[in-house]
Amino acid sequence: MRTVERFVLAVEGINEVAGRGAAWLTLAMLVITFAVVVLRYVFSIGFVWLQESYVWLHGVVFMVGAGYTLAYDGHVRVDILYRDAPARTKALIDLLGAAVLLLPFVLAVAWVSWPYVAAGWLRLEGSREAGGLPGLFLLKSVLLVFCLLLGLQGLAMAGRALLCLAGRPVPPAPHDRPADR
Repeated sequence: MRTVERFVLAVEGINEVAGRGAAWLTLAMLVITFAVVVLRYVFSIGFVWLQESYVWLHGVVFMVGAGYTLAYDGHVRVDILYRDAPARTKALIDLLGAAVLLLPFVLAVAWVSWPYVAAGWLRLEGSREAGGLPGLFLLKSVLLVFCLLLGLQGLAMAGRALLCLAGRPVPPAPHDRPADR
């Protein structure tokens, strides 16, 4: 069970780095969006690549930040039963939710996305717009990064539940740890 605990903490560390990195991308989105507005409405200048960049960043922020959000219990949850349930019941719900809903979803998205991403890489696909960004295949790859980070966090959530159900000490979840920010 010590291996499970190490796995959980390692995955949460990976998602912590990914989530904080994605959070910084929101600042870049803000600056780029401001620049696009000023260039367009003050100077009557427009760059397709600049407009695409904040849209692409928006997608990256949500896809890369999904595992972080799950680690911090930030996804929408209907917790009528969950909220007041004992720890073992919560662990069982988390384990079943990860095994029956989350992980099959992530695997299905990865399965469907793989040919789409591979085709983009084979063509080194770029934007369809004249003057657009050249690396669309890199943006498409974020779909697989999403699956990896969210799937790993789902496994960590299941591992946390297994530790609880086995009566082992469970390390505090990221949302229960003291803020070090």
